[in-house]
Amino acid sequence: MTSTSEPQVTSETLAAGGTGPSEPQPTGTGKEFDLGRLLAERGGERYELHSRHLNHQLPRMLHTIGFDKVYERAEGAYFWDADGNDYLDMLAGFGVMGLGRHHPVVRKALHDVLDASLADLTRFDCQPLPGLLAEQLLAHSPYLDRVFFGNSGTEAVETALKFARYATGKPRVLYCAHAFHGLTTGSLSVNGETGFRDGFAPLLPDTAVPLGDLDALERELRRGDVAALIVEPIQGKGVHETPPGYLRAAQELLHRHKALLIADEVQTGLGRTGAFYAHQHEEGVEPDLVCVAKALSGGYVPVGATLGKDWIFKKVYSSMDRVLVHSASFGSNAQAMAAGLAVLAVMRDERIVENARATGELLKSRLAALVDQYELLSDVRGRGLMIGIEFGRPKSLKLRSRWAMLQAARKGLFAQMVVVPLLQKHRILTQVSGDHLEVIKLIPPLTVGEKEVDRFVAAFTDVMDEAHGGGGLIWDFGKTLVKQAVANR
Repeated sequence: MTSTSEPQVTSETLAAGGTGPSEPQPTGTGKEFDLGRLLAERGGERYELHSRHLNHQLPRMLHTIGFDKVYERAEGAYFWDADGNDYLDMLAGFGVMGLGRHHPVVRKALHDVLDASLADLTRFDCQPLPGLLAEQLLAHSPYLDRVFFGNSGTEAVETALKFARYATGKPRVLYCAHAFHGLTTGSLSVNGETGFRDGFAPLLPDTAVPLGDLDALERELRRGDVAALIVEPIQGKGVHETPPGYLRAAQELLHRHKALLIADEVQTGLGRTGAFYAHQHEEGVEPDLVCVAKALSGGYVPVGATLGKDWIFKKVYSSMDRVLVHSASFGSNAQAMAAGLAVLAVMRDERIVENARATGELLKSRLAALVDQYELLSDVRGRGLMIGIEFGRPKSLKLRSRWAMLQAARKGLFAQMVVVPLLQKHRILTQVSGDHLEVIKLIPPLTVGEKEVDRFVAAFTDVMDEAHGGGGLIWDFGKTLVKQAVANR
């Protein structure tokens, strides 16, 4: 018998125009593919490849603000470049890296599930991992009963919108101004940022209400066609928390009008705010549907989950004829379920929620103490390790004139001016909390501690000193941003 581990060359093959040993043909073994070699040979083309084949504006933006770094590896809350310099990650991949990068427990779980060669995604059986992960998620919210697994936060929101409409028989979902719930068509319909919505109409007939305005909520509910209100307990854009008592009162209003409360915990859930779910900071709040994703992935396998009450699921899946009325091709896949189970195990064993609460309180208090010291710094807010740093109009004439120059060019430029030296000078990755906002949002891995707090506060203080001194690279870069903003009009 001839081995199939190497390509066989015959006279017939060569006569037909085949190749000899110097150009091996596919054998089905996968030995031709070498990921390490591919990255070594072509990794240096990363920005060129994106410019040519993907979103061409991304590399352009990164080059403009000096974020076009080349990171070689990552672990925990840090990246390293080719020269061995470390970078502190205060962004966590927009919250995906709740446990930091490459947590060993999650890595092992993924190796284990791959090595197990499970009969995954047959579509016509019931594998144990989805049931086990659902059981553990629901243990953190005993007022919910069932889970649907999809592949992302926006899918979790889409599921909640569909389930709410079907369960109530009503068409309209309310959302809060400045909300962000995703970018697919359904979730975009409840996105409170016009910049994301422009040009994609018509969307679903949903309606925005001001965050915290119970009177506006009740006015809409009186029309009798509202299926639900979807709300982030803390809005990612701007880091605005719902007012005390709002969620409980909104829940009572909604139920009185036979509508549902949907809590979007895609970013705020799984310990981010110092509680397992952010809505749990307010006593008596028991949403009808809860959306989670991001950190549940362990930073490896995309996953989203929609948790809901039993009666809602039973209404949607009301008969065997409707068994696949809502499904996802890759939903409940073994790799995602294994990652989710490992994440929850780490959260329990390493007391991740408690660490987020304690470290968040330390970071917030250290930053809040600077508000009286710097006139450009107007507010520090948030919960746990979801913190917003807001800048505002200064009092002194010299700084006020520079602030006015930036605002005239484009609102949000000062915050960007702070983000850039934090990376360039101090090797700390942060983000502006939304377009046209003078707010930086800190959402680091939930594993950070006092060492990372010290590093960030020292760097932030240095940048603020430079900004208030009126000179240096920060204002030179501000001029560059102004020119870029004017050119883009």
